[in-house]
Amino acid sequence: MVSAFRPQERRNMDDNVFEGLLVGAEEASLVTGYLAGHDFSPHTCRAIKNDLRKFARWFSEANREPFVVKRVTLRDVIDFRNHLHRDRRQAVASVNRALVVIRRFFDWLVRGGQVESNPAKLVKELRRQPLAPKGLERAEVRRLLREIELRQDIRAGAIFSLMLYTGCRVSDLVNLELPDLMIGERSGSVVFRHGKGNKQRTVPLPLSARRAMQSYLEGRPSITPTSVFVGERGPITDCGVRALCRKYAALIGVHLHPHIFRHSFAKQFLADNGNDLVSLAQILGHESLNTTSRYSQRSGEQLGEAAERLSY
Repeated sequence: MVSAFRPQERRNMDDNVFEGLLVGAEEASLVTGYLAGHDFSPHTCRAIKNDLRKFARWFSEANREPFVVKRVTLRDVIDFRNHLHRDRRQAVASVNRALVVIRRFFDWLVRGGQVESNPAKLVKELRRQPLAPKGLERAEVRRLLREIELRQDIRAGAIFSLMLYTGCRVSDLVNLELPDLMIGERSGSVVFRHGKGNKQRTVPLPLSARRAMQSYLEGRPSITPTSVFVGERGPITDCGVRALCRKYAALIGVHLHPHIFRHSFAKQFLADNGNDLVSLAQILGHESLNTTSRYSQRSGEQLGEAAERLSY
């Protein structure tokens, strides 16, 4: 396919935003300005750039023309939604997230006078049956903790225990500093100071988590950074935590990623505490109980088991 872009546009494209896509410099600078004008976390910025990159690539291939914001139509957004869902078979949540990103980006463009109207405003998100996010089963958690114990991986034990017993996000974990930990013989807590939306919350630390954290702290290298979790090259990053998840996923044969521990905590907390959504919302840092209530939904597996018990 012959490119519809002019050489000048190739030279001016912003690789930091579109990573090699043939996109004009003006469009690339608009995305950069949008991200710079909002207090997004690094993770959110990556997700936004990824969704806008997918849309720009699809737009250019489908229309055989450069991606220009003033050329985007309602039909483009609808067809892109259908492309993600029908052709790429992406999950409903992923498709809807991309639509929200595009809609908010164009809202910002309208306010700035870059475009006259928002082509994504009237595009409906896909509907889906609400199911509880998938977490780890007790047997899978046991396999993980047993493998950690066999390998005497004290740092991994502390990291996974903190996520399993507090439901923290990976950003909470990597930003945790030593003064944020309060560990005693009979009680303990942890302060997550840099939560989503820059919200701070204090979460109790159960005995199993306190023991794992205390074992790690006793052997923690005495280095200048006050970050709790450190490695050979300094404070651990979210990439480091994800790498640790991949390592143990391969060892125990269970798919692991940082957020699955948050789902696992929420699911087990409700099961062990009479479906106490108010307490769970406070621990997870949710402003609305509607966000927390999704954990009270049944999982796809639970619905399947219930259907199998049906008889006539």
